[in-house]
Amino acid sequence: MSQNQPNLESEIRKFITENMLFSADGFNYNDTDSLLDAGIVDSIGVMELVTFVGQSYKITVPPEDISPDNFDSIARLAGYIRRRQGAGPA
Repeated sequence: MSQNQPNLESEIRKFITENMLFSADGFNYNDTDSLLDAGIVDSIGVMELVTFVGQSYKITVPPEDISPDNFDSIARLAGYIRRRQGAGPA
């Protein structure tokens, strides 16, 4: 059930590269690499990702969803967004 949206992983990667890595070299990590372990994201960065998800995908992220299970890699974050979009209005 595609909504003609660009690749979610690419959008997340672009946001992280521009807003957290400040890198012209791009995102040189795998989508499954831990953003926390790699030092890309800290607690403030997680909150930036929560804000990004809310603004970009119109998803309200409840506090209990802010966990490494949902926000520790591009793949996990993309999966979380897809699950939330499929859940309909909360």
